[in-house]
Amino acid sequence: MSKRDDKIAQYMTEAKKLGLDVSNDLIEKVTIGLGPSIYKKDSETVSCSQSSELDTVKKNFLTKKLGLSLSDTEMDAAIKKVCEAMGTSNRNKYRALFYALLAKEFNKESVYA
Repeated sequence: MSKRDDKIAQYMTEAKKLGLDVSNDLIEKVTIGLGPSIYKKDSETVSCSQSSELDTVKKNFLTKKLGLSLSDTEMDAAIKKVCEAMGTSNRNKYRALFYALLAKEFNKESVYA
């Protein structure tokens, strides 16, 4: 197994453990789309308590990658929902799962088709 396959398997296991309703196919595609960032501890996870990080998620993922043009309020609500779904005390909010949940939230799985 390659390092990437190991990460994909890890994320799938974590999704099951957290009871997240996201397909293995989407997890795999989002992980591949994230490229080398999944191998760096700091960039592999999302910190829901850091507003600068959440602004980056909004700007780079929701607006640029998914092509959304919603209000900040709508995007913030979706990000908050994903933070809660992954567990407020969970320190390992993996970016691949976070992004997969956001793509699903906005019915934008087709971006990864």
